[in-house]
Amino acid sequence: MRFLLDENVDARLGAFLAQQGHDIRTIAVDYPQALADDQVLALALGERRILVTHDRDFGELIFREQRPHAGVVLLRMRGTLDELQTRMLQVIVEFEAHLTQFVVVTERLIRVR
Repeated sequence: MRFLLDENVDARLGAFLAQQGHDIRTIAVDYPQALADDQVLALALGERRILVTHDRDFGELIFREQRPHAGVVLLRMRGTLDELQTRMLQVIVEFEAHLTQFVVVTERLIRVR
């Protein structure tokens, strides 16, 4: 799978996902700093990448402003790196068919919107 990690996501999660065979780009490393959220969303769409973020503002861009996207995983958890890695693997395995949508991930549930 192709993912774009927002600058607020630990780059070590990206390295872990790359080790699992996924194509990973990270805003903090691969692109100019200080991109606006709408630019990040457009970049992910243009590159056909699923955006992984902690930023709730992407929900507003998608649901209120109807911006197109290639999929968003909103991590509403700030657990340890191990917990994030485990949860992302669960999302990829159990929700692969839904990752082109808006997926909200918490410690307790995974919700597709």
